[in-house]
Amino acid sequence: MILQNDFKRQWEIVESAVSGAVRRVGASGSYILGEEVRRFEEALARLWGVSHAVGVANGMDAIEIGLRCLDVRRGDKVLTTPFSAFATTLAIVRAGGIPVFVDVDDLGRIDLDQCRDVLKRNRAIRFLVPVHLYGFPLDLADLASLRDEFELQIVEDCAQAIGASASSIGVGTIGQVAATSFYPTKNLGAMGDGGALLTNNGEIAEHARVLRNYGQSEHYLHSEMGLNSRLDELHAAILHDAFLPHLQKWTQVRQRTAETYLNEIKHPAIELPSPPVNLNCAWHLFPVKIVAADRDNFREYLRD
Repeated sequence: MILQNDFKRQWEIVESAVSGAVRRVGASGSYILGEEVRRFEEALARLWGVSHAVGVANGMDAIEIGLRCLDVRRGDKVLTTPFSAFATTLAIVRAGGIPVFVDVDDLGRIDLDQCRDVLKRNRAIRFLVPVHLYGFPLDLADLASLRDEFELQIVEDCAQAIGASASSIGVGTIGQVAATSFYPTKNLGAMGDGGALLTNNGEIAEHARVLRNYGQSEHYLHSEMGLNSRLDELHAAILHDAFLPHLQKWTQVRQRTAETYLNEIKHPAIELPSPPVNLNCAWHLFPVKIVAADRDNFREYLRD
């Protein structure tokens, strides 16, 4: 069987670096919000091309914290897509927002033209959580135009799209906030849960650091209702030492694999994805469409 995620094979590549990171954290005696988290946050921000990264417990928390930093209020409507992991919607609800679902385009991405139509009909909507699904970036110039035209507060869900870009504009740089996940199956995955919020706004970054740690603005001074959503020192060290150095190479392997699939998969029941040429896709997944009438026959074909 060809595994979608072969963690045992990955371990053969990263074992030495992971073991070194574990030994360093163990010897330090510092396990929560210490030097390892700070060092990884700085490295991630440099890689992403933004000023600040804030490590949190998972990608869903990154979206919720991002929305709260942008001052979403209970009952505020938030445009988003129904075609995403449930965490996207759950984060909006947990932050107090009401999801307003917009349909998707042929690549499964939220349709920005339909977003524009909704916003023209309801000027009270101020928030948008778009998803760069499967590693296919949205048209980021159009997203920026939408942001400016309607004065939107945007949290980009980049959980599947680290390193992707559109016309040389990186995902996660158009919204006030970007959110990503380090769930093990992600392109940059930890050995457990993890996530990060990214921003160019120092006040947002500082607010996120307060919210992730019980709402503490100072030690034992809780200025608001926060979360327990901290990226562990151990995960941060492993991400920094063992996985981050391989990300570019692993992304290139995904891209070469996708190119091979696009060139070599030929079957009348299959419709392959066709991203525009200006997209640099991260290819978190390689989704295909099956002609509805052929679905059952195709399933049997695969079984055979």
